[in-house]
Amino acid sequence: MVDNQRASGGQTAINPASLSIEDMSRLLSAGGGRKISPEQVQADIDAGAPVAPGGRMNLVHYAAWLVREVQTR
Repeated sequence: MVDNQRASGGQTAINPASLSIEDMSRLLSAGGGRKISPEQVQADIDAGAPVAPGGRMNLVHYAAWLVREVQTR
């Protein structure tokens, strides 16, 4: 099954419930004020960020995890 498919206009539609580490870093970089590298996302996964068995990430679950991490510091 392909998670990210071509949308009208030739752009790729991204499924926020099933992102690769690279797609997650690109999406966060595009929406935020700073560059987020795939290595930064991987470091979060190593620290316990949620990831599906296939290695895909859910944007909402990851954002919730980040909020919890910030609150515990």
